[in-house]
Amino acid sequence: MLDLGRTFLQSVERSSHVTALVDGELRLDYAAWAGRIGAVQHGLADAGFKHGDHLLAVLQNRWQMATLHWACQFAGIVMTPLNWRAKSDEVEHCLIDSAARAVVYEAVSDEALASAPRAAALPRIGVGEVSGATLRFDDWLASPADPVPLARAEDLSLMLYTSGTTGKPKGVPRRHRAERSAALAHVAQNCYRRGERTLGVMPLYHTMGVRSLLALALVDGCFVCIPRFDTAQALAAIEREKVTHLYLVPTLYHDLLADPAFARTDTTSVRKLGFAGAPMHDALLRRLNQAFRPELFVNHYGSSEIYTFSINQDAAAKPGSAGRAGINTRLRVIALDSVDPSRLAAPHQEGQVIAELLSDEAFEGYHNRPDANVKSLRGGWYFTGDSGYVDADGDLFVTGRVDDMIISGGENISPVDIESVLSLHPAVDEVAVAGLHDERWGQKVVAFVKLREPATPDALDAHCRGSDLVNFKRPRDYVFVREIPKSPVGKILRRKLIAGEYETAAKETSQ
Repeated sequence: MLDLGRTFLQSVERSSHVTALVDGELRLDYAAWAGRIGAVQHGLADAGFKHGDHLLAVLQNRWQMATLHWACQFAGIVMTPLNWRAKSDEVEHCLIDSAARAVVYEAVSDEALASAPRAAALPRIGVGEVSGATLRFDDWLASPADPVPLARAEDLSLMLYTSGTTGKPKGVPRRHRAERSAALAHVAQNCYRRGERTLGVMPLYHTMGVRSLLALALVDGCFVCIPRFDTAQALAAIEREKVTHLYLVPTLYHDLLADPAFARTDTTSVRKLGFAGAPMHDALLRRLNQAFRPELFVNHYGSSEIYTFSINQDAAAKPGSAGRAGINTRLRVIALDSVDPSRLAAPHQEGQVIAELLSDEAFEGYHNRPDANVKSLRGGWYFTGDSGYVDADGDLFVTGRVDDMIISGGENISPVDIESVLSLHPAVDEVAVAGLHDERWGQKVVAFVKLREPATPDALDAHCRGSDLVNFKRPRDYVFVREIPKSPVGKILRRKLIAGEYETAAKETSQ
């Protein structure tokens, strides 16, 4: 079975003079990019890094990050990327947990690295102008060289760290064969053609960013780097580079449509849309479908542990549906109170989504976390911690995290159902729903709403009453906020809403 280094060489040999990488004014074809990848591979070897070593990278989506990722695939070094916004305690934890031999960083992460004691004891490879670097990335680029594949399909390719929203981040080690299988599935499930061009804006420390990087190489495509998401830069790149496919979290789609420049931007080259990372509410789904008229609109549902759980290739036709199991996956929804993979939930009954660990895309267990393995890996299945149900057609609907489920008066209430209804009100820009403590009901449903135009709680409540939302799911409070708190990749941080960590625009209540 091919490793990722040899996979990249396939594209070099097929399409050496096809543009492979764009970052601002920099444009590299596959032959030129391979030369830089080989130079970095040799630089790593000269610095003493060996097959199987972990290399921590704290970088934005620059060409250097993409090049380093591929150099590690050739060298058999375990790429270990981390959010460039990470604080010093997270950097310290990941350096120690991964036993990384070095860290690669840029100026934006200077402060975090300077405050992480472990970083001071390691070689520090600087990209651009940084303080405290012991090696310079640019010094490796003076002599382009052919990259040499030294890894095999069974070797570790990278280790992603989960977001750590409920504790310290967990390392998710992944092998070359799983990475390649996931990339092949991504190509198939998005109907990629040779020469596809995508916007490389999803971070390369996240499953979506890595998926785009690898999948585009499989089809001799072009990865257009956007180091840090900015709507003006993204729209300009879509028009200038004739981007054919977008794969973003819903938040970034929302921001693109909200930019006044969108109406002036030629986006006709975009033929396919994909989203993942969070549910997309009905209103945004409809707006995107109208704005782009895509030939394919794909809802991806997956995780760092098993990249693709399910796929809906016609997301606009059945809003909210995550479709059916991907081509490498088997899925089930089991009863919420069960850890038995065979105890299936009935159609339309809320349960926990689980995925079989025999998937070609699956990891094999968390790094140094037997406690997490005991919780999540049971009977050959991965327990996702996500809640959902299967409808009468056999299509999956993901309703949130099991821990986010609101239990009010003994009823299980999914926040996503309510958010989808409220998103269709013309005054609502964004909405998040959470359960807050209530003496009588245990929890009460509260909607946190960012408005695009004035509206009252009574108007929103009337909207809910006029929908098919059952009465006990109606929000009892509406809190108008300036922004909905989200993670760097667009997931709603409900714990911040529950803790009151948000900026209020106004607060009113309807009963």
